[in-house]
Order: sequence, then structure tokens, then C-alpha cells
Amino acid sequence: QVQLVESGGGLVQAGGSLRLSCAASGMIFSINAMGWYRQAPGKQRDLVAVITRGGSTTYADSVKGRFTISRDNAKNTVYLQMNSLKPEDTAVYYCNAAIRTSFATTSDYWGQGTQVTVSS
Repeated sequence: QVQLVESGGGLVQAGGSLRLSCAASGMIFSINAMGWYRQAPGKQRDLVAVITRGGSTTYADSVKGRFTISRDNAKNTVYLQMNSLKPEDTAVYYCNAAIRTSFATTSDYWGQGTQVTVSS
């Protein structure tokens, strides 16, 4: 069984910073891409940032220059440093990872979500 556990969400004023963490645990053979998505009320879940095992990154245009994704492969953990936060960044943030649990099996896993609220 594999679990993704997120932490670091909360309430912050506009212009402030937060750091999200997501740790994977369980029967893990290896982890490929890891990423962060977010979903605001009444909207679809959108990609925020993704990082490959080798460290290549991709960001949504709306967060480029403000958010930084990173990972620690030894700890099976992905981070999202969020700076210069705006009220429109308010959403539930979900961690996602493509995890190989055996030689032939790779599946997508999701965390439970962590609320980020940015006040104006």
C-alpha cells in the first residue's frame, strides 16, 4: 500500500510565502514524476508544477517565477515553495506521484489535499 501525505498548507496574507511538503511511503520500488495540482471551489483540478526524477521541471504560467518545485529522492518527498502568494492562489493543493510498486507496475497516486488560503 502506498500513501502520499501532504503538509504545510494554511492561511497567509497576500505577498506571503508557504512551503508544501508531500512524503510518499509504503511499498515503493521507485518514483517517476512528482507534481502538485490545485483545485479552487467550483473549478477543475489544474496542474501547478511537476518535476521528473532527474529534476526537470514544468510550471503553470500563472505560477512561474513565484513557485519552485523540488524533490528529495532519498526521502521520497516533493516540495512546493510558494512565494508572492496572491488571493487567486487559494485552493486545495494535491500532491501526485507516478510510483512503481513492482518491476512491471507503475500507478498514479494522490495525496488527500491541503488547503491554502491567501487573504487580500
